[in-house]
Amino acid sequence: MDKTTANPLRGIAMKVMSIMLFICMQGLIKEGGKGIATGEITFFRSFFAMVPILGWLAFRGDLPGALKTANPVGHFYRGFIGVISMTLGFYGIVHLPLPESIAISYAMPLFSVIAGAVLLKEDVHRYRWGAVGAGFVGVVIILWPRLDMIRQGTFGAGATAGALAVLCSAAMAAIAMVHVRQLVRTERTPTIVFYFSLSSSIFSLMTLPFGWNAISMPAALMLIGAGFIGGVAQILLTESYRYADVSAVAPFEYTSIIWGTLIGYLFFNELPDETLLVGAAIVISAGIFIIFRERQRAVDTARKDQSLTP
Repeated sequence: MDKTTANPLRGIAMKVMSIMLFICMQGLIKEGGKGIATGEITFFRSFFAMVPILGWLAFRGDLPGALKTANPVGHFYRGFIGVISMTLGFYGIVHLPLPESIAISYAMPLFSVIAGAVLLKEDVHRYRWGAVGAGFVGVVIILWPRLDMIRQGTFGAGATAGALAVLCSAAMAAIAMVHVRQLVRTERTPTIVFYFSLSSSIFSLMTLPFGWNAISMPAALMLIGAGFIGGVAQILLTESYRYADVSAVAPFEYTSIIWGTLIGYLFFNELPDETLLVGAAIVISAGIFIIFRERQRAVDTARKDQSLTP
């Protein structure tokens, strides 16, 4: 981030606005995606997100440059992982109460620590491992009421499968983020944003032979709206990092439980129970701890590099 563009309050405001829009997107998917194949939902989300994204790139004068890449295979590999994550997440959104699917998705930073250690050979100290362990305790607390397959010996195709799908979605999202961290070494952010929408549109379209459902006009409009809103939210999220450090805006990700609870209550008559709130509090605390440990680690590394500079 360039110091001349630093404006933490603006960055935080953009982050919060992006979270609100992402939750609105999820609400539209939850309502419009009933009875719709998840691959079909993913296509609407990805394809129509490109409309505001292309407009944003054109407005910034980045459109020609965003189409140029030295690593097309890397972008499509990231898109393949991302489309799996989105498809699993959308299945969970349709089959779970909105606050519950949001709370389970908070496992993503926990999986990110594991993915970084395994895939990038990052040095993870005991404090972060402790936070990861505590976070997964919270995840188990959230999931426990849904684990019918353990408590009753059954595996439902509804809420239980939805909960596990969101958990797997969080794991795949963490792997995707690790790949993004590799892409940013050679690729510009607008390029990564554009090719993710493009590749996920292509991959989700490939699910057409496996059975897409006939879709009503109201459902189509809701899914188109979800894609457009998701694209705008992605733009705001990307722009937020232009004005504020990641460590400053990342904790505001957890405001999604507030907006998710509000939309769940107003439109779907859903409210989180005590078990979910306790589990979510543990996972959020672990996530925030990991964020600040990452920030401290970055600061310590910068100081060390500065001290070695002659």
